[in-house]
Amino acid sequence: MLEKTMRMNYLYDFYQALLTPKQRSYMSLYYLDDYSLGEIAEQYEVSRQAVYDNIKRTEAMLEEYEKKLSLFQKFQKRKQLMNELKDYVLQKYGNDQQLFHIIKELEELE
Repeated sequence: MLEKTMRMNYLYDFYQALLTPKQRSYMSLYYLDDYSLGEIAEQYEVSRQAVYDNIKRTEAMLEEYEKKLSLFQKFQKRKQLMNELKDYVLQKYGNDQQLFHIIKELEELE
């Protein structure tokens, strides 16, 4: 469950601009703020089932966006390569502060 939550949080971060305001709100409350379905339903004066259905549809949409655009997958690959680069630089050029500064700047672009 924790892995799914982390994945949904990342997908939400990458694709939230493609969601409706209600979808963004439900997903934010459910995944980021840890509200229960009942709490969200009460806040919006809808049924718990309506909230559940909306969240499930939105999750499917986020997965479909990722399938087509691969922003999260590319982010993970860049992160892996950046870690490999840092390890290599540390081993081969351990005292080169300029290289570490450039790597840090690249990381901050994420």
